[in-house]
Formats: sequence, C-alpha cells, structure tokens
Amino acid sequence: MKNNIREWRREKKLSQEDMAKLCGVSRQTINAIENNKYDPTLKLAFSIAQVLEKTVDELFIAE
Repeated sequence: MKNNIREWRREKKLSQEDMAKLCGVSRQTINAIENNKYDPTLKLAFSIAQVLEKTVDELFIAE
C-alpha cells in the first residue's frame, strides 16, 4: 500500500523525529512507513492522520 505521508508531513514542516514523537513510535517506524516497507496498524494510521489533520483515506493509496 502506497502512501502520501512524507508529502503531508513535509507540508506541516515536521521531521520524521517530530512525527514519531507525536505518534508514539520510533523515527525508524515513520521512515519504514514512508518508504512503503511497513504497513502501520490501524491505531497508528489513525494517529498519523490526526497529527497531519487528514483522513486515513487521504494518506494511503491502494495498489
């Protein structure tokens, strides 16, 4: 599953570290999600969406 998290995160001027702290995960987790190497749990997906002020549907693109 592809995603637009990197673009939305940069638009908010958040680093991966900032995003990780706000979501309660490691920077490596955010990096893996942005690089399509890890699909987040539903709980984490909603947390990311909340931080970025987007819906989960706006963040993820089904392949």
